[in-house]
Amino acid sequence: MNLLLPFLGVLIGFVAALLIKAKSRNRMKLLLAFSGAFLLSAVASEFLPDIYEGGNSRYGAYLLGGVFLQIILEFFSKGAEHGHLHINKEMPVFPYLLFGSLCLHAFLEGMPLQGENSMIYGISIHKIPIAFIFTSFLLSSNYNKVKAVIILLFFAAMSPLGSITAGNIDFLQDIMLPIKAIVAGIVLHVSTTLILEASEAHKFNLAKIVVMLIGAVLGFLL
Repeated sequence: MNLLLPFLGVLIGFVAALLIKAKSRNRMKLLLAFSGAFLLSAVASEFLPDIYEGGNSRYGAYLLGGVFLQIILEFFSKGAEHGHLHINKEMPVFPYLLFGSLCLHAFLEGMPLQGENSMIYGISIHKIPIAFIFTSFLLSSNYNKVKAVIILLFFAAMSPLGSITAGNIDFLQDIMLPIKAIVAGIVLHVSTTLILEASEAHKFNLAKIVVMLIGAVLGFLL
């Protein structure tokens, strides 16, 4: 059942993009701040202790590799993981590289999620703004709702597919710690970027500080 949570997160983001009016969409920034703090807390309390439990420092290289892999993916995804798209909304051709980067990001995130409850919750919450912004982009680019649903369902399946693939291939199970370290790097980059972007122009925002603190506490407690 837990593996369905990332799928449901995408569906919630899709429905929200259809229902929420444009003037209310700034509230999604609070969810981005919350998910960033939750993910950072979850990776610090679950992934990092597992990775370094054996005292092997070489996993730090995999973690750094995950950070730089995410930087490369964001070159193609145009920042959709952070809740915004730096892209021309009137582009006539479907952004295959952008969509492929988002799908690869989601697939990799799903691979080490077996039994990682806190990370499953954090990633599922984070899927909501990603799906929201990508759905908004599709609709503003005049894609009909049927095509948008098919595209979002494909994206929604990526994280569960990553979990199922990793859980059923022995070779991937044998290298799960390096995979987990790479995903930790990906999540660290995304979560810290979300937190930094939450303070617009470095101004104090009480609401965002509160939701980030709640997210961080819940990440540890769960």
